[in-house]
Amino acid sequence: MPEAINLLKEKLTTEHYNRLIALDNPKMHEFVADAIELCNPSSIFVCTDAPEDREYFRKLAIKNGEEIPLNIPSHTCHFDGFYDQARDKAQTKYLLPPGSELGESLNCIEKSVGVEEVRSYLKDSMVGREMLICYWCLGPTGSDFSIPCIQITDSPYVAHSESILYRPGYEQFKKIGSSPDFFRFLHSEGALANAVSQNIDKRRIYIDLEEDVVYSVNTQYGGNTIGLKKLALRLAIQKGSKEGWLAEHMFVMGVHGPAERVTYFAGAFPSACGKTSTSMLPAQTVVGDDIAYFRKKNRRIRSVNVEKGIFGIIRDVNPKNDPIIYDALTNPCEVIFSNVLIDKNKKPHWLGMGPELPTEGTNHSGKWHEGQIDANGNKITASHKNARYCLNIPDLSNRDPLLDDPDGVPVGGIIYGGRDSDTWVPVEQAFNWTEGIIIKGAALESETTSATLGKEGVRTFNLMSNLDFLSIPLGRYIQNNLDFAKDVDNPPLIFSVNYFLKDKDGKYLNGMADKKVWLLWAELCVHGDVAAVETPTGLIPKYEDLAKLFKEHLNTEYSQASYVRQFTIRIPANLAKLDRVEKIYREKVADTPHLLYETFEEVRKRLKAAQAKFGDYISPIDLITR
Repeated sequence: MPEAINLLKEKLTTEHYNRLIALDNPKMHEFVADAIELCNPSSIFVCTDAPEDREYFRKLAIKNGEEIPLNIPSHTCHFDGFYDQARDKAQTKYLLPPGSELGESLNCIEKSVGVEEVRSYLKDSMVGREMLICYWCLGPTGSDFSIPCIQITDSPYVAHSESILYRPGYEQFKKIGSSPDFFRFLHSEGALANAVSQNIDKRRIYIDLEEDVVYSVNTQYGGNTIGLKKLALRLAIQKGSKEGWLAEHMFVMGVHGPAERVTYFAGAFPSACGKTSTSMLPAQTVVGDDIAYFRKKNRRIRSVNVEKGIFGIIRDVNPKNDPIIYDALTNPCEVIFSNVLIDKNKKPHWLGMGPELPTEGTNHSGKWHEGQIDANGNKITASHKNARYCLNIPDLSNRDPLLDDPDGVPVGGIIYGGRDSDTWVPVEQAFNWTEGIIIKGAALESETTSATLGKEGVRTFNLMSNLDFLSIPLGRYIQNNLDFAKDVDNPPLIFSVNYFLKDKDGKYLNGMADKKVWLLWAELCVHGDVAAVETPTGLIPKYEDLAKLFKEHLNTEYSQASYVRQFTIRIPANLAKLDRVEKIYREKVADTPHLLYETFEEVRKRLKAAQAKFGDYISPIDLITR
């Protein structure tokens, strides 16, 4: 420890040494000293909770060329490298010590090998640059949910993004004193060319679950570098498993029912499947759009938004379908755009925003014009399909008043959804908590999108929309969720939703605005205000209830023919889904709870009994209301 302090005195200015040493935490000091010695920066900036420190990051990002000022004050744009546009699943790995096992579904590397490799890439990576030492808090500060974090990076874009997305954590570190209980992140962009990471072949994101530390190098894309986001989610999932709480890839929102009643819902959707747009529905309030922690308090399940900002996919954000976000993106408030098209007037443009896009400008490929192709002959779109925006939730008109409540919000319902063209109905309530977790969550599939590297449009298994981020064996994760409702009064109801159901001609059966009706119906279910139609897989709405909601909230006449097309139970597709998913569990998940197989078989029997009675496709009109 004296060696670490001596190194800090030598490398830091008096001002920044005093900032660091004011936090009396030996483990943190040793982490900082090691990072300095390894990365060898030319200068070091220690961030406090002061607003001027955030402004320092913003100005430095512009000065270094990582962000470009746009036509609206406080708006900037960041470009990642052409081949650094999404989460790198292949090079995101867990560092496992000898004798440890997470299961074949999780990407791992032997710890000593991985540490040696990533540290070799980090060695002297900050020569000639400034190291930024930042303190943030996951969850509201001063709360049972709070997890303090330290992020070390040489990217002012990363620091600026985290200042928007997370609550300040410098004072939180003062509160924990010498406690070793915090998360650590070390990131370097590596060698740069035209202000973007150059050595993409050496891009690595390695996660040490024993030490609660993440290494990230040779990348700038937010999903690989913003440590407190999905990288911290992996650490939190393991921490929660040990301590009896849950960390989930879920939004949290307030759904506003009759008589000014607000019911809080959490929802899990894979990327680009409507998660943010659901949390931002008109006349509802948003707590968070991406990651939530759940704890049991006074025999109720409560949840917080881990973040205070949104790092969202900007594609198709337009004034008609996303008026609140669109308003924030086109008016003065702090926003970082990434990988959109910038025209000659410094105005951002993106796919699906409404107006016709310019035919030339600057984007992630550099100078761009309509018809431009990449080295493989593929068309380069004006804005990347996975282009993003980063903004503060408090800058949104629909922010929920309990956003920063240290006790979190009481959860009334949980929703699972994905891209499903032919199986699930638009909304369905599970019969109970167990079937909800297993049939709605653990059986979740979705078609892939541009948010991850690889081919689009492939149906993939995605356990509770959390598969990419799990840091514990899959079977244990399922069991943790099953057990979480124990000793809870009135557990949240669990629902599935599907916004992507198609007819035989490939046309969507749902309108984009319909999701509001599905959620308002679910809110009524939580309070027992509506009856429902029983299907082999759960409970669906009655036609008359939906017709009323469509008229009251969308001013739309909802026909019975639409109801039948949308809510027909597709027996063959549901049976095939059970078979596909069960095969995955039997072949790849050795510790699958036996209850999952029992539940699958119970639902399979119900489906086959209904098939024998009604045929392959069952109209909801023929089913029983209860």
